[in-house]
Amino acid sequence: MAGVLYMVATPIGNLRDISVRANEVLGAVDFISCEDTRVTKKLVLHLGINKELVSLHHHTPESTLLKLVDRIKRGESAAYVSDAGTPGLADPGGKLVAAANQAGIKIVPIPGASAVTAILSVVGLPANSYLFLGYPPHKKGRQKFFKEAASCEYAVVFFESTYRITKTLIQLSKLIDDRAIVVGRELTKMYETIYRGSAVEVLEQLSQTSAKGEFVVVLAPK
Repeated sequence: MAGVLYMVATPIGNLRDISVRANEVLGAVDFISCEDTRVTKKLVLHLGINKELVSLHHHTPESTLLKLVDRIKRGESAAYVSDAGTPGLADPGGKLVAAANQAGIKIVPIPGASAVTAILSVVGLPANSYLFLGYPPHKKGRQKFFKEAASCEYAVVFFESTYRITKTLIQLSKLIDDRAIVVGRELTKMYETIYRGSAVEVLEQLSQTSAKGEFVVVLAPK
């Protein structure tokens, strides 16, 4: 009988945000597949869990992915976790789900923390409908990405890295004028900061604090 694949949401920063159910599942499965074993090891050590960790990242060969699926098909249970938050959105978890589904394996979501819903809960902007775009392209297609985001009639949410957040805000300032944005830095962590205003105003706020960390950006609807 085939095993089960659990897609487990993990904290986006504060390890105390792990759910009781996620803790139970991670402690019960045969192995844990994860985006980065170094990151997940910190989590399982915090939880007192000792399980085999199997790396599955964007550059993992398809042959390795299929071996994981085969293990589950043969009866082992597995959990997949991303580096932070709900898996399958901006990580390789989607490929694992697709392969497991094709193999007829039962897939169970274990909900929990998400940087997207966390930032939307505090934006104070119309966000009944929103568009999540993941990470902007590093080079090719970057300008097109921001033009499409700027023209969207819904709130737009995307992630950005510490290395490109300043460049991103400069690009946005040329496209959205004084349209409101909200930027979350290091959500749930010690240096969590929420910036509000136009792109130019948020740039100024960042220059007075820090542009280091992980960022979530929300554009108000057009």
